Amino acid sequence: MSDILERLADIVESRKGGDPELSYVARLLHRGEDAVLKKIGEEATETVMAAKDGDRRRIVGETADLWFHCLIMLAHYGLKPSDVLEELRRREGISGLDEKAARAEVAAQRAEKK
Repeated sequence: MSDILERLADIVESRKGGDPELSYVARLLHRGEDAVLKKIGEEATETVMAAKDGDRRRIVGETADLWFHCLIMLAHYGLKPSDVLEELRRREGISGLDEKAARAEVAAQRAEKK
């Protein structure tokens, strides 16, 4: 299942630094971090709206758009889908409540150091 993510990530990576006139990915990356993050926000909102409407086909389509734009964001930061998948593997079998509590504890420790 992660093969398609890796292949898409490779395509995104190959478009970095490309001609913004010829590539949507290159155009979005050329516009900078704020443009990439804004696009993710837009896609996330569209995904939520599709889910609220209960339109299964739109939910899938909008989620695909969101995931694709997340791949662009990951590439911008020099990350890959495998980084996210490894984090999900790390969390596997850990209670969501325990995971959230652990993150809150780490955030509190960081705040104390400042």
